[in-house]
Amino acid sequence: MLCCVLTVRLGADFCYIEEIDGASKDYCDEDSIAQYPCSSSRGYHGRGPIQLSWNFNYGPAGEANNFDGLGAPETVSNDVVVSFKTALWYWMQHVRPVINQGFGATIRAINGQLECDGANPSTVQARVNYYTEYCRQLGVDTGDNLTC
Repeated sequence: MLCCVLTVRLGADFCYIEEIDGASKDYCDEDSIAQYPCSSSRGYHGRGPIQLSWNFNYGPAGEANNFDGLGAPETVSNDVVVSFKTALWYWMQHVRPVINQGFGATIRAINGQLECDGANPSTVQARVNYYTEYCRQLGVDTGDNLTC
């Protein structure tokens, strides 16, 4: 399993199926409720390899990957195929278009409003530290623009 290989080589950071304490967080964006209505009995916290979050991501991810993203967001953590399809969908939609702008742009694409522009500098620095260490261990260059 890829997670186990990465865990041995890089650390345990790629092995969470659900966001730590995610169930206690409300990721229902009021501005997108008309198109992607939240269910009061469901949580839209981070799940899967890229930790998909928010109703405005679960809705289109479900549409693109043939599952009920708004009605059954837990599918992302319960079905390994959906989990990776969703991660790849998110990557192609949001991260791949900015990858040539450096690691910082990928942080912004994944967690921008929660971490970038001074929102959580210690978390951004921790990500940069992990990334730098992973690159060192793998023998690859970090590139420029490490922070968002």
